[in-house]
Amino acid sequence: MVILKGKSIFSSYRVEQLSDIYSPILGRLVVADVFIPPNFHVSKKQYPFLVLNDGQDSDAIRLKSTLTRLTRNNEIVDVVVIAVHAGDRLQEYGVATQADYKARGSRAALYTDFLMEELLPVVKAMYKVDLHHKNNSIAGFSLGGLSAFDIAWRHPEIFKKVGSFSGSFWWRTKSYSEGYEDAYDRIVHSMVQKDIYRPGLQFWFQTGTEDEPADRNNNGIIDSIDDTLDLIVELTRKGYRPYHDIEYLEVNGGNHSQKTWAKALPHFFKWAFGKQ
Repeated sequence: MVILKGKSIFSSYRVEQLSDIYSPILGRLVVADVFIPPNFHVSKKQYPFLVLNDGQDSDAIRLKSTLTRLTRNNEIVDVVVIAVHAGDRLQEYGVATQADYKARGSRAALYTDFLMEELLPVVKAMYKVDLHHKNNSIAGFSLGGLSAFDIAWRHPEIFKKVGSFSGSFWWRTKSYSEGYEDAYDRIVHSMVQKDIYRPGLQFWFQTGTEDEPADRNNNGIIDSIDDTLDLIVELTRKGYRPYHDIEYLEVNGGNHSQKTWAKALPHFFKWAFGKQ
């Protein structure tokens, strides 16, 4: 914030691009945009951070303007956002322990290792982030939301909160023609069922009522909403509490697009980084 003649002028978030990160784990160059709050370089404090999948869509979801507006209005704390541009989404996003029935997500474990072993150490060295902050989060859209959930589930020591916008929780081990059953073949739901409770982990989910037309069980509810609500049920059975550990936003008329996710983005930021 700059002071001129007794008046304060708020400075917006600014973006620095890390474009020369070579990942031996992924075997490719990775690009990440780092969104930095005002006064970052003159402050001595450490900041919470958000890792955002599909960072190449930052302009489309109005990330910078949303961060600036919410910070200017004193609605969120300062946060560093690391928006990681996607590589091969169909292979690097998914569930680390299991590819889907079409062998998609085969490199999800490598992407997780890249974040934990390569990217976060670089970010920690270059930016004043607190790797143990209570608000550290990861989020993503569609397949990126599936990936974010899986990474947070596996690394709650770093990521305390996870946001999934229209998450691809249909990710499954069988095609519908192979005798698929909801109760057994959705990968993330089964993972939560069989795994242990992670204390302190919190979840934010968003769907749109027009995310897709499919309704495989003909119950009048589209699959993306069914799959998300069923995952919330599994988390509740595991011990997580709705309205405390779990938040759900359903956007009436919202579809599977950056336009809808941009509308939902302020809700996520106020949930994850809102001032009490």
